[in-house]
Amino acid sequence: MSSRTGRRLVGIIAAFMLISTAAFAEQAEGLIGKIDKDAMTMTLDNGKSYKLNAEMDVDALQPGMDVVIAYDVRDGENVITDMQIMD
Repeated sequence: MSSRTGRRLVGIIAAFMLISTAAFAEQAEGLIGKIDKDAMTMTLDNGKSYKLNAEMDVDALQPGMDVVIAYDVRDGENVITDMQIMD
C-alpha cells in the first residue's frame, strides 16, 4: 500500500467516525430552569433534565441562562457532551 493510499484510508476512517459520532448526538436549546449540584443535573425551562459531566463548572451555571447543549442518551439519561452559553 502506498503512503498516499494509506493517508486516504485514514482520512476516510476519520470522516466516518466523525459522521457516526454526530449521528448519535442530540441537541437542545433553552433557558436553564434549575441546577441540582448534588445530583449533577440541569433542568431546562421545557422541563427536560440533563446530566452534567464532572468537567463542567457547575458554579458558573445560573438559572435563566440561555444555553445550547449537545447530549447523548445513556442508560435512559440525557448526558451533556457539550454546552454553549448564548449571550
